[in-house]
Amino acid sequence: MASPRVILSSRVLCSKRRLLLWGAWGPQGQCQASLASAGKGNSIQAASEQSQEEQASQDLGFWQDRLADQLLPLWRLNYDEQLKVKFEVTKKTLEQFQSQLHKLGTRVAEAQDLDTFLQPFIPSPVIDGYRNKSVFSVNRGPAGHPRTVGCFLRSPGGKKIFCVPPGHLQSLPAKHCQVAQCYEAFLRQTPPDPSLVIGQLGPWRRLRVWTSRQGHTMAIITFHAEGLSQEAIRSQKEKVKDFFMSGQGSGCDLTSLYLKERVTPDPQLSCFHRYQLLAGEPHLFEDVLGLRLRISPGAFSPLNTGATEALFQIVAELGGVDRNTVILDLSHATGATGLSLAQRAAQVVSVRLVRQVVEDARWSAAFNGIANWECQRQDVEKAVARLRKFPEDGQVLVALVDPASAGLPPRVIRTIRGCPAIRKLVFISSRPHREDMEAFLQLCRPAPSGQDLRGEPFRLGRAVPVDMFPHTLSSQLVLAFTR
Repeated sequence: MASPRVILSSRVLCSKRRLLLWGAWGPQGQCQASLASAGKGNSIQAASEQSQEEQASQDLGFWQDRLADQLLPLWRLNYDEQLKVKFEVTKKTLEQFQSQLHKLGTRVAEAQDLDTFLQPFIPSPVIDGYRNKSVFSVNRGPAGHPRTVGCFLRSPGGKKIFCVPPGHLQSLPAKHCQVAQCYEAFLRQTPPDPSLVIGQLGPWRRLRVWTSRQGHTMAIITFHAEGLSQEAIRSQKEKVKDFFMSGQGSGCDLTSLYLKERVTPDPQLSCFHRYQLLAGEPHLFEDVLGLRLRISPGAFSPLNTGATEALFQIVAELGGVDRNTVILDLSHATGATGLSLAQRAAQVVSVRLVRQVVEDARWSAAFNGIANWECQRQDVEKAVARLRKFPEDGQVLVALVDPASAGLPPRVIRTIRGCPAIRKLVFISSRPHREDMEAFLQLCRPAPSGQDLRGEPFRLGRAVPVDMFPHTLSSQLVLAFTR
């Protein structure tokens, strides 16, 4: 299945103006390397890249541009042009979906035209600084300092990995960069060991920064305690706490400071992580569509709050959610999707939430006075079996899936198809051209003989792309399937 970069390589690279998307431009303005073919050049190109690396080793702007090209490949285009590029990618993905269905024996390609169900892009309300969560790593920087906080980037020659400061990335709010800079200052308080090499960077590792609309900031630092005594561990924790609460880092005005500690209870067992609150409040709170949501440090949450609100509204519209709608919520994240829909629906039953998310969602439901939402800690099959008697007296059962990075398991697809009461399905996809494409096909293809895929197939009715991640090739595609 073609990826967005492969699709764009044939459509965008033909334009000299848009060649900027794929090139990392050096101090003189020459295009250094195509993102679509990075690390695959011939020996002459490799030698040229090595020379360029040496010339630019002290030029932070060179590395920052390369990092932006890697993480935000559309950053050189204005926002309207970005949406046009993304729309072409989405259109090509749905054309591939139709083609695959046609090969499987479905006549959808003849019966439907893309213009009948593909809607225009819903833009992000915020274009720059839209991320509410960022992750920063610790490694050697372009100038050679081993304790540099930023984002990983491979050198032009492909032989080295650097950590480049992220202050120039348009997707990051200033607060995230401020916390990253202070964390770097903390790490550099003591002189680096001359023998320090990659993989031996001490106990302090990755930094995660989380912010909310209320101005609250949570910092979570990963800590590896292997080889340290209990006294040394306590000393390190006190140092970082003092630094951010009363020292140089106090200007970050952190609401919460957490330690994510790697724990290995036994050499024969795999390690796990636990969160320890060093200072401040135990939770972060965010307002979404009038709801106050609680977020724990280990929970997953959408990265763009404003675009998430637009996404939830599209989900409600495509699902036709009203007071006669019962929703089977199979999404992940914080449970916010189901809670937002509960304000319009008759009932919402969330099934696939993990433990910490369940606790947060139940607190949020109680705080916001939502009585028609419930979470069931049971298999999807059992939850669907309970709802098989729908619809009752005009009620409509709608399934909502948002597999995020986990993908939609085959057994969930089989369960949804095998429940005749589910006449409508809303699918939130962040990877429609990859793993989710197979899920679309299994939902809509004719039931193959001899295989465990029963039930009437679904049919794609509408598709609405939502731009959750400006400057990148990523977006969310909301699809409404009916049968």
